Amino acid sequence: MARHPAERASLIPVLQDIQNDLGYLSQDVIDELERRMGISANEIYGVATFYTQFRFSPPGEHTIVSCQGTACHVRGGLRLLKELEHRLGITAGQTTADRKFDLERVACLGCCALAPVVAVDGKVHAQVTAKKIPSILSRYAGEGKSRT
Repeated sequence: MARHPAERASLIPVLQDIQNDLGYLSQDVIDELERRMGISANEIYGVATFYTQFRFSPPGEHTIVSCQGTACHVRGGLRLLKELEHRLGITAGQTTADRKFDLERVACLGCCALAPVVAVDGKVHAQVTAKKIPSILSRYAGEGKSRT
């Protein structure tokens, strides 16, 4: 809050800064913003839910992104997403109960020549098959990542 004036026009930059620092927007944060900025929690949620960049639950240690672009789709991208969902026990947009993994689907990662692709923490895994998913997950299951 110290970096921005407590006014309506600052709401999005304030939300971005908070999410960059904490990884998500908690109910406590929303309540504090309501008090400090004089903007109702409903309006804050209305703004934050409009943008896909904001999340309302703690992030996982590792973010898995499954590409669903045309090249990946044609080469089995949806099967890979379903395999990831099955192995992790979550659906796209969720975090595993142990907060080890987030799973996201995207329209395109821009790696069409390597399709199908899955990225973990920004590292692209090329020409992925369902059989490769357990190996990819095991590489990250035992390690944490710094959120700085």
